[in-house]
Amino acid sequence: MPASAPQLTCSELSFSWPDGTDVFDGLQLAVGPGRTGLIGLNGCGKSTLMRLIAGELTPTGGQVTAVGDIGHLPQDLALDTEQRVDEALGIAAGRRALHAIESGDVREEHFDTVGDDWDVEERARAALGQLGLASVGLDRRTGDLSGGECVLLRLAALLLARPSVLLLDEPTNNLDVYARERLYDAVAAWTGALVVVSHDRELLERVDRIAELRDGSVTWYGGNLSAYEKALAAEQEAAGRTARVAEADVRRQKRELAEAHVKLSRRKRYGQKMWDTKREPKAVMNQRRRTAQESAGKHRILHSERLAEAKERRDDAVEAVRDDDEIRVELPHTRVHPGRGVLALRDLRLAHGPARGLSWDLRGPERIALVGRNGAGKTTLLRTIAGELAPLSGEVAAEVPVGFLPQRLDLLDDGTSLVDNVARFAPGATDNRIRARLAHFLFKGARADLPAGALSGGERFRATLAALLLTEPAPRLLMLDEPTNSLDLSSVRRLTEALEAYEGALIVASHDLPFLESLGMTRLVLLDGDGLRAVGPGEVPGASARAAEPADSPVRPWPRDSGTPAGGG
Repeated sequence: MPASAPQLTCSELSFSWPDGTDVFDGLQLAVGPGRTGLIGLNGCGKSTLMRLIAGELTPTGGQVTAVGDIGHLPQDLALDTEQRVDEALGIAAGRRALHAIESGDVREEHFDTVGDDWDVEERARAALGQLGLASVGLDRRTGDLSGGECVLLRLAALLLARPSVLLLDEPTNNLDVYARERLYDAVAAWTGALVVVSHDRELLERVDRIAELRDGSVTWYGGNLSAYEKALAAEQEAAGRTARVAEADVRRQKRELAEAHVKLSRRKRYGQKMWDTKREPKAVMNQRRRTAQESAGKHRILHSERLAEAKERRDDAVEAVRDDDEIRVELPHTRVHPGRGVLALRDLRLAHGPARGLSWDLRGPERIALVGRNGAGKTTLLRTIAGELAPLSGEVAAEVPVGFLPQRLDLLDDGTSLVDNVARFAPGATDNRIRARLAHFLFKGARADLPAGALSGGERFRATLAALLLTEPAPRLLMLDEPTNSLDLSSVRRLTEALEAYEGALIVASHDLPFLESLGMTRLVLLDGDGLRAVGPGEVPGASARAAEPADSPVRPWPRDSGTPAGGG
């Protein structure tokens, strides 16, 4: 637990969903000044805890107390598309009063509204500029902004409000590399108490401490993510040694108990033999029998107690060794031979994106990293290829079955069970096969009958991916739009391993450069105002800023040793 005075405290916090599912039972948490990274497996309750702290959910027991006010950036940010930027920033009333005074209306109510905040517009523009939104006017509608710009806008509102406690839930989701760098800088400059839930390694390298939420309680680790991983590895190595020693002790106690039973059996047979031969007086033999029985009983009890204690020590030691379930992603056998045509775009004009037409060919099992700034049209392009959006003009020719995992994970019907949702994509699959596939994604037994609307962000991703991989026919071109947004670090690793083994063509739109690096992409393709074009690593948006980091920085340029990728745009 942080040594400094806490600014946020959760005391005996309990929470259950309306269906009776327990999330927390007596959770204790104290957060002091500085940057805290809150991590944990998908579904452990991180976002629920953030919403409880922010007051968006009511605990069933315990309480949350904070020194000062709390600001919250939720994972699933929803802004009114008709709202103006100044309204989203919370300064609309102050601006109106200020403009009224400037135009000669000197009513007292306007001065009360302005208070001491005469430079509200300047501060707002400075906050927007700090996050790379200098070109966004205060009268602009939020519906005109991209998803990443909306996240930054909400963060700008929080920077203006300067809450004592700032909660950020997966803040880098949907942010391009430039925007991520802006957010990293804002986090580094924060002077109050900050709690950030994230899978973004580079963001977690900038925190002061790690709080791991596991099995309804929090364990603290000093330092950033790398320090946590090092400490956890040492902790698990020690736990493994302890478990092995405890297991050896159980085997020894079982052996000694078995040997004790053998000895007692021999004594019993010898005593019976003495009784049968009447070698000693009956009273003496009765006394010896009683003494032997008492001794044997004590002996058995002693060894049984030692064995029970050894088993308890072993169970405690084994419990300390982590054996978390991980998703088993088994991508279908979808080999695409080199040189085979996969996808062709012919003078394609998108509903949102570059004004010029896009012409591009994808052949063979290529791995395309699709990069570009927020609002460049990457999602629109993928949705158009998938047939979800109609182009303004031009043609999309997909020569193989296409699978698309959307960024918003909106393929599932929230009111329908997971089994029934997956069955819609694979009408020929049996119920047993669907449940077996869901079990690989950690939806075992009754969890497969949960409605999709009850899932966390990471669980929803797993369910959507399971449905996609059971689609008939199996996809030979797999398109993923920001696939790491809702995944914990363990699931990102498993997804990476699965995609490494995939034999079809792959297009991944992502701002997560370390993730793209791990996939062994064959081409970097940039989408911008000039259209689609192959680029080198140094031309990736934001790559030059990353390359300027010192050699020992946790922010590693990507790719470090790659040359300009082959292929054309």
